[in-house]
Amino acid sequence: MIIIREERPEDVEAIRQINLAAFNQPAEAEVVDRLRESCRDLLSLVAEEGGEVVGHILFSPASIGGEGATPPLAGMGLAPMAVLPERQGQGIGSLLIHNGIKMLRERGCPYIIVLGYPEYYPRFGFERASRFGIHSQWSEVPDEAFMILILNKTAIVGASGVASYRREFDEAV
Repeated sequence: MIIIREERPEDVEAIRQINLAAFNQPAEAEVVDRLRESCRDLLSLVAEEGGEVVGHILFSPASIGGEGATPPLAGMGLAPMAVLPERQGQGIGSLLIHNGIKMLRERGCPYIIVLGYPEYYPRFGFERASRFGIHSQWSEVPDEAFMILILNKTAIVGASGVASYRREFDEAV
């Protein structure tokens, strides 16, 4: 049975190894480590089965807009999400996403942004962010790959412009 729970200190090394294995490079694991050190407002969830951590998802603060006199609208960014390669395709990622969305909705988060596969994330309610006048901070990102899930339509009314992840993502190698 798979249990989804918040990260604990003893999970740190397992989370690092999952990200290294899933992405076959250190950038995502390093972003997770840097965010853990510099940001208290994270939602970091793990999927555990039989005492072993088999998946991880991280939500960190993100913002939309903020040009001129308008303050940025705070929300969350989903990244990264990783599952051990031998456990991929078994619904573990979906469990992590569903649980993260539920928890953020309960906490009053107005939106979640994600840069990801356009054939995967819409099943969770994500839509092209450009439909709402929202674009990625990275100009090279394909329009269909940058998405948003609006959790509170009232809170996001009038928000538009550039959506930004935390600076730790810009430091990724």
